[in-house]
Amino acid sequence: MASRASTRPFGQVPTWDDRTPIYVISVAAQLAGMHPQTLRQYDRLGLVVPSRASGRGRRYSAYDVAKLRYVQHLSQEEGVNLAGIRHILALQSEVEDLRKRVNQLLAEVQRGVGASRRTATSRVFSAGPAGDVIAMGRQQTTTRWIRTQPLELGPR
Repeated sequence: MASRASTRPFGQVPTWDDRTPIYVISVAAQLAGMHPQTLRQYDRLGLVVPSRASGRGRRYSAYDVAKLRYVQHLSQEEGVNLAGIRHILALQSEVEDLRKRVNQLLAEVQRGVGASRRTATSRVFSAGPAGDVIAMGRQQTTTRWIRTQPLELGPR
């Protein structure tokens, strides 16, 4: 099977993703259907903050252009003010970060479950009669506890 690099006509051409800053402000403004001054204003407000080139010029990525279009949609079609847009973008960013963290934790749990299944010394836990946690060996069986008195839930 041929590798991807060998199928490219010019050998090792660097790849880019949608977050690679490649557009100058005039091109990004044209792609987003906005005036460059609007992009500068959004940058000052922290709504869409582009990367900076060595000469301090703004460089926008395809992701930034899509975000500009989204901000424009929220502003013009949904009637959301700029403070509301900033809040929406912050919440969406937080949700994205939390999703990444959940995926990391799920991967850790799956690795842990796989590791515990492979080890012979893994532990099994059970609940005792008072609700306490009891560590048991893998081959141990649990004792069935039968409550003879009614369960007290506390003061009402």
